[in-house]
Amino acid sequence: MTTVTTPADARQRHNASVTAWALAARGGDPIAMDRFIRGVRQDVRRYVTFLSADPQAADDLTQDTFLRALGSLQHFEGRSSAHTWLLSIARRAVIDDLRRRDGRPRIADTNDWQALVERAQPQGLPGFDDGIALADLLAGLPDERRDAFMLTQVLGLPYGEAARLSGCPVGTIRSRVARARMALLRLLQDGPPVPPR
Repeated sequence: MTTVTTPADARQRHNASVTAWALAARGGDPIAMDRFIRGVRQDVRRYVTFLSADPQAADDLTQDTFLRALGSLQHFEGRSSAHTWLLSIARRAVIDDLRRRDGRPRIADTNDWQALVERAQPQGLPGFDDGIALADLLAGLPDERRDAFMLTQVLGLPYGEAARLSGCPVGTIRSRVARARMALLRLLQDGPPVPPR
């Protein structure tokens, strides 16, 4: 009999491996440390890019997340998955960065800052336009629905882990994701709202 592996099963096995690597890394295993970092780096980078809305800061925020995580790895006990634990650290890193940036004056040597930002964005990459379209659609959702959708549908976290990370019941996450899906479908069918002139 052939066993069918679903994406959810694969994600659950991956999360279990990442947690095992984190626990082994906590004990000083350098190979486990390397596997732990490689196993979650892409998800952390994607998450901090989404939360900060600043692709230019993503590498710094990813590095900051791992520095914080490695500094507190000895306290990780595996009560939640290492993936969830790391994403909560990433969220705190982004919040701290936003607070730091809000306290600094912004200086620009151009009058057309929007054109400058658009030119700085990577283009011509496979899926780039789809990613921009998804980001635009997600930007139209309320924060709680967007976060729940991003955690479960884009990053692939199980609903229970997304609920722990968001600090709300699993049913609330399910409801937010369902409402986000309905809103996204409506936006896809109707097109984006036209701003008043």
